[in-house]
Amino acid sequence: MTELPGRRLLLVHAHPDDESINNGATMAMYAADGAHVTLVTCTLGEEGEVIPDELEHLAPDREDLLGPHRIGELAAAMKELGVTDHRFLGGPGRYRDSGMMGAEQNRRPGAFWSADLDEAAAHLVAVIREIRPQVLVTYDPDGGYGHPDHIKAHRVAMRAADLAAEPAFRRDLGDPYTISKIYWNRVPRTTIGELFRRVEAGLDRTPFDTTATVSDVPGVVDDERVTAEIDGRPHQVRKEAAMRAHATQVSIPEGLGVFALSNGLAQPMLPIEYYELVRGEPGSAYEKDLFEGVQGIDDSNGIQGARA
Repeated sequence: MTELPGRRLLLVHAHPDDESINNGATMAMYAADGAHVTLVTCTLGEEGEVIPDELEHLAPDREDLLGPHRIGELAAAMKELGVTDHRFLGGPGRYRDSGMMGAEQNRRPGAFWSADLDEAAAHLVAVIREIRPQVLVTYDPDGGYGHPDHIKAHRVAMRAADLAAEPAFRRDLGDPYTISKIYWNRVPRTTIGELFRRVEAGLDRTPFDTTATVSDVPGVVDDERVTAEIDGRPHQVRKEAAMRAHATQVSIPEGLGVFALSNGLAQPMLPIEYYELVRGEPGSAYEKDLFEGVQGIDDSNGIQGARA
């Protein structure tokens, strides 16, 4: 394996655009700081609604070409964030977007929601054993807001972390490896409430007529559940550019700190991103670095060494 930087971050997301909205500033910061950032996206997002009128022909009920188009959007977003290692679980198109919970697409052949858990997790085990990340970021058990693909991405990520460490599991996928720390995406309730008040106060300066609500934001929890934050404000412009690259899904006016999805409801962009440590030892009571307390990896001798 090509020798990688000592710090390695793996993120598991359901659809293209989820990574830029939830973790774009974090990814940009660590990439700029020399860490190896790997993104695994579980579907192509084929069932997403299309915002620009000129691209409506891509929609699943028309030409059904949204998935291939979103591959290009994701590549453009990763270029903006400086992330060079981005993959689709099992390869592009292996699993299809399942649509919203209860939709007939949940049961469509190849839908991610109906995929065998261990089969899907095995694809991620191969990545974990190849990259050997110290830190994994994914969703909570509800997927942040109940979307079946987000829930399944959570289950696949957590199952793969367990299986990757199991010596008896699929040695053809590489040597066993244990991830040091696992985080779930979070948003503190007090913070997002204040940000929404600011969006509402300045709504007349945006192209949007109405705001979303706190309940529309994935992963909102009481403040005490949040154990880490990444101050990505120096990389806010890069996060905005990455979100803008997902043009079929995100509308984001430049420099206003707000965006909207296909519902057209304004919500705040988060340049400071928040996390809950759910596995592993914290480096401090409230972390400002997801790698706090973990060691770097030296591939030249195959062992972990102290972080510089």
